[in-house]
Amino acid sequence: VLPGWAAGGRHGEHAAIPERPLSHEEAFADVLMDGDGLDVEGGPDAMPASRATLMERFLKPSDSRLWRLLALLRRGVAAADLQRVTGMAPWFLSEMERLTDLEQRMRAVGRDLSDELLVLAKRACFGDHDIAAVTGLTPAEVTEHRHAMGLRPGYAMVDTCAAEFEAETPYFYATYAAAGSEPEAPPVERPAALVIGSGPVRIGQGIEFDYCAVQAAQTLREDGGRAVMVNSNPETVSTDFDASSRLYFEPLDAESVLEVIDAETRPGEERLPALIQFGGQTPLNLAQTLEEGSVPLPGISVDAIDRAEDRTRFANMIEALGIPQPRGGIATSLDEALAVAEQIGYPVLVRPSFVIGGLAIDFCYGPDDLARQLAAATVITEERPVRIDAYLEGLEVDVDAVTDGTDVLIPGLMEHVERAGVHSGDSVAFFPPQQLSDVDQGLIVDTMRRICLAAGVRGLVNAQFIVREDGVYVLEVNPRASRTVPFLSKVPAVPMVALATRVARGASLAERGWSDGLLPAPPLVAVKAPVFSTAKLRGVDPSLGPGMQSTGEVIGIHRDARVALAKALLSAALHPPLPGPEGAEALISVAPRDIERIEELAGALASAGYHFTATPGTAAVLREGGHEVREVAMAGDHQSELPNIVDVIAEGGISLIVNTPMPRSGAVLDAAAVRHAAIAEGVLCMTTMDTAIAAAHALEPAAQARIEDVRSLDAWLRIGQGGG
Repeated sequence: VLPGWAAGGRHGEHAAIPERPLSHEEAFADVLMDGDGLDVEGGPDAMPASRATLMERFLKPSDSRLWRLLALLRRGVAAADLQRVTGMAPWFLSEMERLTDLEQRMRAVGRDLSDELLVLAKRACFGDHDIAAVTGLTPAEVTEHRHAMGLRPGYAMVDTCAAEFEAETPYFYATYAAAGSEPEAPPVERPAALVIGSGPVRIGQGIEFDYCAVQAAQTLREDGGRAVMVNSNPETVSTDFDASSRLYFEPLDAESVLEVIDAETRPGEERLPALIQFGGQTPLNLAQTLEEGSVPLPGISVDAIDRAEDRTRFANMIEALGIPQPRGGIATSLDEALAVAEQIGYPVLVRPSFVIGGLAIDFCYGPDDLARQLAAATVITEERPVRIDAYLEGLEVDVDAVTDGTDVLIPGLMEHVERAGVHSGDSVAFFPPQQLSDVDQGLIVDTMRRICLAAGVRGLVNAQFIVREDGVYVLEVNPRASRTVPFLSKVPAVPMVALATRVARGASLAERGWSDGLLPAPPLVAVKAPVFSTAKLRGVDPSLGPGMQSTGEVIGIHRDARVALAKALLSAALHPPLPGPEGAEALISVAPRDIERIEELAGALASAGYHFTATPGTAAVLREGGHEVREVAMAGDHQSELPNIVDVIAEGGISLIVNTPMPRSGAVLDAAAVRHAAIAEGVLCMTTMDTAIAAAHALEPAAQARIEDVRSLDAWLRIGQGGG
C-alpha cells in the first residue's frame, strides 16, 4: 500500500508480504521472482555476482521503481542500502521506511486495530481503503471506527502570502494534524455545489476537462451560487485562486471527496450536491459511493451512468431502441470472450467498461492475441464485462449534445478524417462534415436524440457513430463532457457547459433560449488536429489505433476546408515539408489493405514536388502508376541486396514517411522499427492513409497561398455570421 498515492494502471507491486522474515538475500530473490523489470535469462552465468549490481539493475529508473523500493523495504532491506544503490536523498527513503513499518504494525494487529494506531495511520496519510487492505477490515468499518472516534480531517488554509501579512484565500488542504480543531472557515453559503475536477493531466483526460470544470464553476457563481472546487492538480486553471468560491487541493478518491462535502455541509443541511459530468471519467467513477452517501448528483444518477457505460446494459438499451450496433457480444470471463470472438470472427475490438482515452481498448487478431490482451490490461467480472465487437470500417462521427430530458441540442457533428479504428482523440476531424450526406446527418441527429432521452441524463452526452453504406451504427455513449466540448463550444459559439450546468440543476433549454435539434452550420470550416509528444517518449510506437496517444490538439479555421486543414496540420507539426526547387523525398511503405489508395496519395505528393522511395510491394504499385521509385528492403529483410529501409532513414534525405502498420499479435505492430527510426531522425511519419492523403492535398498551391490568413476566433465568427 502506498498511502496518499493512486497506484493505477501498470503501476503496482509485484509480490506479496511473506509469512516469515527473510534475509536480505532471500528477500531480494523473492522480489526478483515476482518482478518484471529485471532480465535474468540464461541461468546463473547470466546473473551478475555482485548483490549491489543486481539491486542497481532491479532499481533502474522507471515508472515502477517507487513500488519496487517499497517492496524491498517491506522485506527488510535497509533504507541505507537502498540509498547507496539509488543515490536518492536519505529523507525520502527514511519516510518510505517509516510508512512500511507502520503498515507492518497494522498488518500484525489485523482487525484489532487500536484507536492510537488508527490515528497514527491517518496522520501518515493512509486512506481508509488502504488501512482496510492490510487489517482485514472493510473500508466501511474503518470509516465507521474513525467517525466514532470523531477522527476527521481538519482543513488548513494555504498561506499564499508567506506570513508577510494575513492571507484571505479560498485554498484549503486536509490534514489530520488539525483534526478536531476549529474550522478556519465556515461552510459556504447555499445555494452551492461541488465541482469535481479531472485530477492529473494525462493522455485521455487532459485540460479539455479542466476547461469544463472551470466553466461549470463560473456558471454557478454567475447564477448567484457558490462553487466549491476539489482537484488534486495545481497546474490547472481550475485551481487558480479566482476560479471558484472555495478550492480544496485533495485526492479525487471517494473518502477525500466525501470529507470535503461533509466539511461544507452544516448540521441539518442536505449534503452539498456534486457535479460529476465535467471532470472526465474520474468523477463518474465516484458516483456509486457518492450516491450511497446521500450526495445529490444533479443531472445524473448511477443508474444512468451504468446504462451507458456497463457494456451489457448499453447493448441492451441500444437493441431495445432498434439502433444498429457492431455485431458482437458481452463477456464476463476469458472463455466467454474467446467464444464470442470465435463466433463473430477476427479481427475484433475489445471494449472494457468504465474507461476513458481508449484505455485497454485494442484490436485482437486471434485467440492468443485476445487472451494476452485481456490478461494484461483488463479486469473481467460480472460487474465489469467487456464488449467484443466485430471491426466495422466506415466514416466515424463524433457528436456532443446537451439535453434537458425533453429537448436535445446538438451544436454540430465532427467528421473524422481517419476511418473507424483510430481513437477520436487522435483523429483529425472536420466541422461541419465534408463528406456526410444530409440524409446521414439527419439519421445521426435522430439517433442521438433517441439515445439522449433514453439515457436518463440532464446535461452533456457524447457519442461516436460509424457511417457505412448499410446504415449508421452507434459505437459508444458517454454521459459526461468529452474532450471535444471545448471545440464545439468555441467554434459554433454555444455555451455547452453553462447550459449543461443549468439544465442539470433544473432549467430547460427552451427557457434558456435554445431549440431542439442540430444547429445550422456556420459558413466556415474548423479542423481539429491532434498534437503528439512521441519524440519525447522513447520507445513509444506512434502508430495510431484504438488507444489514445495524443497530448493536445489545435484548431485550424478558414472558409476553405483545404486551408483550414493545412493550418491545423501545420500547427500540430503534422504538415508535410514543402519541397524545394529540387523536390523532396517521401518514403512509402503501406499495408496490403492500403495498396488501392496509393495512387491518390502519390498523385497529390508528386504534384507538390515529391519523389518516392518505397518497399518492394508499394514500389511495384507506384511504378504501375507511372512514378519513378527508389526501392528499399523491408526492415527485417537482411538478406536483400537492396539498401535497408531503416538505414536509408538514418542516412537522412527523407522528408516524409507514410508507413501504415500490418497487424500481428501483441500491442507492437510490424514495421515499428521504421517508425522509431523516423522519430530518431525527426522525420514526420504518418501511420494512416486517410491522414496522409488529406495532408498531401493540403500541399496544393491554392491552400498554401492562403495559409497565412490568420484572424482571431472572434473575427472568424463574425465572418461566419455575415460580418466583415
